[in-house]
Amino acid sequence: MFKHQYIKIIAIILLVFTGSLAVFSIISWWYFAIVLLLWLHIIALGVFNIETGFFIETLCSQPYQDQRKIAISFDDGPTEFTPKALALLDTYQAKATFFCIGKQIERYPYTFLEIFKKGHTIGNHTFTHSNKTGFFTVSEMRDEIEATNGLVEKMTGKKMRLYRPPYGVTNPNIAEALKHTKHKVIGWNIRSLDTVIKKEDRILKRITSRLQPGSIILLHDISDRTLNVLEKLLIILTKENYRLVTVDDLLNIEPYEN
Repeated sequence: MFKHQYIKIIAIILLVFTGSLAVFSIISWWYFAIVLLLWLHIIALGVFNIETGFFIETLCSQPYQDQRKIAISFDDGPTEFTPKALALLDTYQAKATFFCIGKQIERYPYTFLEIFKKGHTIGNHTFTHSNKTGFFTVSEMRDEIEATNGLVEKMTGKKMRLYRPPYGVTNPNIAEALKHTKHKVIGWNIRSLDTVIKKEDRILKRITSRLQPGSIILLHDISDRTLNVLEKLLIILTKENYRLVTVDDLLNIEPYEN
């Protein structure tokens, strides 16, 4: 796992060192530029690739899983498509984890409560899922997370401990906000790209080619396309004797505060 603070210190030392040598014409400024570009590349990788855990510890799978457990997770709901997802999960006696957006909970409160009543785990996916999330201040991020937590606690009596960042984006401000809210960050190691890829067979193949015990699969309960993929996926997982569990079961962590 990358550690932002350690690599930042190394980068600063290298930048100062190469910059000083360049000032006195001992080396070319190209060396300084190369170090700077490498640092910016690492930062971008850390921001957009949640599996690096660059800014904050992120749980993306259970690689040492000795049982055939897999966790399916859904982002961006609840929506009008969520009831069908719940029905499919019921049919195959599967449990899943739903990372819900606060404004969507307000829009579909009964669907949200149905997720909870059926024994699926609920996680925090911010209140607005803004495309400006990566630019929020620490205070704005805390407000986003705490607003959704407060809404869910009011409706269910449970205070969520699990958080998934919109778009999988993390940065120092988000990391600082999560230190205050004390959420565990949940990522994935199988990204379906179901919001990008149009052909269902391609989405399914992308998932099944990466399947292994302990995996966390990312889906979105926002389209018929994903629901069709989900049905085919559940058939395959059942035939291959996988146990479909919640993220907290897979990772052996508590999803809510006691």
